[in-house]
Amino acid sequence: MALARVIELDGSGPRLPGAAMAVTGESEVAGSVSGGCVEGAVVGEALEVLVTGEGRMVTFGYSDDEALAVGLTCGGTIHLFIEPLDEAGSGMVEKLTDLLADDSPCALATVVDGPGVGAKMLVLPEHADGETVVGTLGDAGLDRVAARDARGELAAGRSGVRHYGRHGEAREETVQVFVESYAPPPRMLVFGAVDFTAALVRVAKVLGYRVTVCDAREVFATRQRFPLADEVVVDWPDRLLDKVGSGLGPRDAVCVLTHDNKFDVPAIVSALATDVGYIGVMGSRRTHESRLVRLREAGVDDAGLARLRSPIGLDIGARTPEETAISILSEMITLRTGRSSRALSASAGPIHGPDRA
Repeated sequence: MALARVIELDGSGPRLPGAAMAVTGESEVAGSVSGGCVEGAVVGEALEVLVTGEGRMVTFGYSDDEALAVGLTCGGTIHLFIEPLDEAGSGMVEKLTDLLADDSPCALATVVDGPGVGAKMLVLPEHADGETVVGTLGDAGLDRVAARDARGELAAGRSGVRHYGRHGEAREETVQVFVESYAPPPRMLVFGAVDFTAALVRVAKVLGYRVTVCDAREVFATRQRFPLADEVVVDWPDRLLDKVGSGLGPRDAVCVLTHDNKFDVPAIVSALATDVGYIGVMGSRRTHESRLVRLREAGVDDAGLARLRSPIGLDIGARTPEETAISILSEMITLRTGRSSRALSASAGPIHGPDRA
């Protein structure tokens, strides 16, 4: 089997780094690297790689005649690394598969250009049990620097190409290493087992979140009401945050959907004590103003209040629980990417341009 992975984009592109497609010697295909634009050409390149047994970089750009022929008209350039996977690399693949099955975070570093093309190193967080580095890129100095950078990319949930000297020197171009992050799913804590919660859980699961529903009222916080949630917890929101808050980061979200100050205020205060990236609070503008007074009385300063997205969601005219859920997740996406929430037809510039966050 040959594996083709998107490693870098210039300008607009339909798939992000890490998108992958596998091709067997019988031309069986799984996955996608371009949403259909260059798939046929990539299959041909992958079959050639299976013949030569050597991995290589392949580029398709808007100005390339071949790219135009296969339909890459989105205006950008896509860089792929295509490599054969055989028994020699089965141990690394097996280790990676086990980590993914356990939802364990890890990063895979692969030399895609320069000495040692195809060499791989699997990097785990420093606090992980057992080995935290498996494999080598061919040089101890390069391994050390690449492992450090891979952990940084993993913490941010990013994948991309890093450039080094032969021994890991900075600001050199001898070796290109593609770091692919396999971060655990972002978490969403939804406080309040209300009618909007089930819709929010459904939409959040579609976008890959691990969702916890929490409410202190046992009669409402049930698995029957929220079958798609990963966890349903009967407890006070602030007490749950005291247990799990230290593990929340910029990719995670807290959504407070209750309309009761005895739930809302402690939950918000506890959420503000974490590094969670999104704190959305449901309620009317009048409820919001009243809540701000209570939060100030609880000791929340201006910087804390500025972190709140309240009233929650984008102003898209949402009324139903499902529309409101889409409004909330849309706001989370715009904050993560730094993109405008305007309609594409009313804006200019690349549709798939780089995130600005």
